[in-house]
Amino acid sequence: QVQLVESGGGLVQPGGSLRLSCAASGSIFGIRTMGWYRQTPGKQRELVATITTSGSTNYADSVKGRFTASRDSAKNTVHLQMNSLKPEDTAVYYCNAEIITNSGGYYYTNDYWGQGTQVTVSS
Repeated sequence: QVQLVESGGGLVQPGGSLRLSCAASGSIFGIRTMGWYRQTPGKQRELVATITTSGSTNYADSVKGRFTASRDSAKNTVHLQMNSLKPEDTAVYYCNAEIITNSGGYYYTNDYWGQGTQVTVSS
């Protein structure tokens, strides 16, 4: 069974920083693209950042220059360094990963999601 667990969320003042982490565990053959998404009440979940196995990243325009995604393949972990945080960054942040598993001699690729971690930016 595969699981993703996020950590690092919390309360921070505007202009502050937080570092989110997401660790994947279970029967994993490999991990392709990993990413971060966020959601506020009444709104759709939106993409924040993605990172491929080669380290190529993609960011939402609203976070470019402030957020940085990275990954540690040996630990099946992805990070999101968030700097210069704004009140509008307040949301539940979710980790996502395309994970390859092996069952009965067949390989499958599926999206997995973490439970989310709350980030609140307020004075």
